[in-house]
Amino acid sequence: MKKEEIPQDDGALNKLTKEVVYAVDKNGKYSSELSTGWDVKTKALDLAWEDIQQRIEEARQKVLRNEASPVLYFIELRLMDIGILAAYTGFWKWTIRQHIKPAAFKKLSEKKLQQYAEAFNISVEELKTMNVHED
Repeated sequence: MKKEEIPQDDGALNKLTKEVVYAVDKNGKYSSELSTGWDVKTKALDLAWEDIQQRIEEARQKVLRNEASPVLYFIELRLMDIGILAAYTGFWKWTIRQHIKPAAFKKLSEKKLQQYAEAFNISVEELKTMNVHED
């Protein structure tokens, strides 16, 4: 892309930051330049966030139907997967899969609930009720 062709559309973060892109200058050499955003990229990001919101809502509905525990909801809400959660909590992946089952979740000790709460940056009460108070 040539320096004068760098998109300067309103991006998702254009009021906060600019994106570094590489372009060819008039001498044919690459240089780093700033872009406020690209409409195509913004639309793609919007679609991705819609998908994430849908996954969060589906997880919440599973918890409300007693098909999953709040652990699943917070995995989705915090954009984690089981591997990431295992790294934060110290639990094995297969243990977390068990804790996603409502019956197993109800038997968790306060210590294990606290480990999950800390990993999700919430209180144990918020973990149990899915009522999150973000600052």
